[in-house]
Amino acid sequence: MKTENSIRKAELWELEGFRVGNAQNFEAGTGCTVILCPDGAVCGVDVRGAAPASRETELLRPVNMIERVHGVMLSGGSAFGLAAADGAMQFLSEKGYGFETGFGVVPIVCGASLFDLATGRSDVRPDPAMGYAACKAAEKGEPVLSGNFGAGTGASVGKYLGASQMMKGGLGIAAFAAGNVKCAAIVAVNCLGDVRDTESGKILAGVLNEEKNKICSTGELMLRDIASEKDVFGGNTTLGCILTNAGLTKSQCNKLASVTHNAYARAILPVHTSADGDTIFAMSFGNEEAAPDALGVLAVLAMERAIADAVRSAQ
Repeated sequence: MKTENSIRKAELWELEGFRVGNAQNFEAGTGCTVILCPDGAVCGVDVRGAAPASRETELLRPVNMIERVHGVMLSGGSAFGLAAADGAMQFLSEKGYGFETGFGVVPIVCGASLFDLATGRSDVRPDPAMGYAACKAAEKGEPVLSGNFGAGTGASVGKYLGASQMMKGGLGIAAFAAGNVKCAAIVAVNCLGDVRDTESGKILAGVLNEEKNKICSTGELMLRDIASEKDVFGGNTTLGCILTNAGLTKSQCNKLASVTHNAYARAILPVHTSADGDTIFAMSFGNEEAAPDALGVLAVLAMERAIADAVRSAQ
């Protein structure tokens, strides 16, 4: 029996106040995805991986002053890719969005980058021009495509045995609504481990065997080598962002980002390794009332589906 608050699939565009855009260089195998909220979104973050490349995440601690941000930039390029956020700052400031300082507006753009240097040209990385282009795409309302677009352009998964036996990752998107509360997940899946469909339990992508006709278990391979000093492949990191119209405080956004890592734990095996910089942002723009724990369930559902979408859409 359908109830008033039955969960339904939603669309990214239903999250009012947010604009999302991709930009990429297909030849170089890298790109960036920007989430803009020109009027300012309450934001939180949770970084679980041990090898993050991030920007302005310290501002999101509840004890610090800034309450709202104007954008989040997810990018490839490893630490070099953090420069893409400069393009978003330029775009927003030209439009007059940001905090008024008396000496001009200063937009707040947080960001995080994944390592995709092994899948294309390592000397070409997301830069301010690419970040600006992603903002232009968001402004125009261009379709936000899943797969090898934006921050997922050069993403790959299953890298324990090195680049020769990995599979493609990508950018994934999913959105759900319960009553008037909406929640969307955007994720660039670029993990060391395998990706599992949480609905069926099937492994969708991971480390291939030498014949490249079967997906091995990364966890079993790691346990096999537990007594060795084998270095894991360092080119990883899964980046995600939750968007919601629920009215949240900064502390609640940080908690929502933390809870949403449950989706990573269910869908990526193993996750949060020493060679991943796994990060999730949570952005709130709206005033819909939502029980925080129930919102967490909705966010985890959206992120699980987005992770599956990322590898299913990969080329």
